[in-house]
Order: sequence, then structure tokens, then C-alpha cells
Amino acid sequence: MTDLQSSSTLQLLHELKRRYVELDTPPGRYVFVGAPGSGKGTQSCLFSKSHSLCHLSTGDILRQTAMQSDDIGLKVKKQMQEGKLVDDDIVLKLLNEKMNEPSCMRGFILDGFPRNAHQAEKLHNYLEKSGKKLDGVMYFGAPDELLVKRIEGRRVHPTSGRVYHTEFNPPKVEGKDDVTGEPLIQRSDDNAVTLFERLKCYHKETTPLIDYYSNLGLLSHIDASKSVDKVQKEINTVIAKKEQNGHPEPLVNGNSG
Repeated sequence: MTDLQSSSTLQLLHELKRRYVELDTPPGRYVFVGAPGSGKGTQSCLFSKSHSLCHLSTGDILRQTAMQSDDIGLKVKKQMQEGKLVDDDIVLKLLNEKMNEPSCMRGFILDGFPRNAHQAEKLHNYLEKSGKKLDGVMYFGAPDELLVKRIEGRRVHPTSGRVYHTEFNPPKVEGKDDVTGEPLIQRSDDNAVTLFERLKCYHKETTPLIDYYSNLGLLSHIDASKSVDKVQKEINTVIAKKEQNGHPEPLVNGNSG
């Protein structure tokens, strides 16, 4: 909650805009699923702002945690340096802390977790115990060739997580973040050789995940090969239909009959 009495005019305007958005858009809890380069990170940021929801990027949270000197930070750093996936229980603990922050009270967008059906079940059980539930899962699909092209040109502002692209979404000044003017970086694994291996693993793990959420009646397919604006409109259309028609009932044991 912003202290209005000690705020500047600009802060007041931002706060008024945020409160207006909350009145005009429904709360919700969503998972955005997509391969590297599918645009789910970009769309997560856009959707979180347009609907005043909390954007929870697992990658960003883990990188921030790895910079800490406590036991969890050191463990996360070690697992990431060894190229291992961070333990599910640690990820869920970190997500739990974020979900309970005031900024996430209206809802959130999970970006980067779950990655497979096993993690999805763990997340489902956690949310159920907390008296929460997901309102939808957006699956961003696009051809692998397009994904590789997008990622090779990707540039990131490491502090904020803002993402640019040398061709599709260039910064105002080459190599510089639009907001801070700080240098952008290219992640070490954003290259074609690494990416095709990552995509191979991604498809292997994601098919059961997609089936899991489809059987729960939560899944919506998004054409991620479209432009950013068109994908954003498609997501808003899906959300509007969900709000208008209500959420579908989950299928029992994955069967409709």
C-alpha cells in the first residue's frame, strides 16, 4: 500500500492508475508455459501490468536467491552452477514466500514453473492446502526454428529482467536498457547449439504437462508465432471468455466420460 501523503505527484498518478486497473480487471492466478523464445516472459510482464497481478519468474527468483549468502542461497547457487535443476521443494518454498507478499494478493502469473507434470502436481497440492487454485494455464506454441532465431537475438537487463531483441524488440540505444541506461547482456546459453538441446528436453517434459492441465480443463493454446501485440490480444480474449463463461469443470481422472 502506497503512503499517499508522502508521495510525489507522479507516484500518486501511478497509484491511481494501479487502483483503476484493479477495479477494471478481475484477479486471478495463472501459469504461462512455453519454450525458450516463445515470448511467455514478455507476455507475463505485459499481463501483470495490465491486470495488476504479480509476475513470478522462477528464473529471476532463483538468480536473486543465488546471490544471497544464506543456506538456501548457497544451495541454489551450487545447483545452478552444476547445471542441475533446483530442488522442487526449494522452488515451492521461494514461490510461497512471494505469493504471500502484498503485491501478490490479487493473484499472480507463474513464469518458468512448473516445467513438468510432477512439478504441476506438487504445485496443485500446495495451492489446494493454501486454499488457492489456478484460474488458467496459457501454453505458448511456436516452431523451433523461430524460437532459436528469437533467442539468439535476445538481450536482457539482468537487474530488472527486462528483455529486448536485436531485431524484434530493440532497445532505444543499442546494448542499453531503456529505463536505466545500464548494459544489456546475452546469456551464455542463448546460442543455437545449446538451444536445440534445450528444446529437445523441453518438448519431452512438456507434453505430459500440457496433457495434465488439459485434463484439468485449465489449458488454453496461444499462437506464440504472432507479434507481441497480437499475442497480447489473444490472451486478453481468452481471459475475457473465461470470465464470461466461467471456468470449465475439471475432467475426472483425465476422462470426459
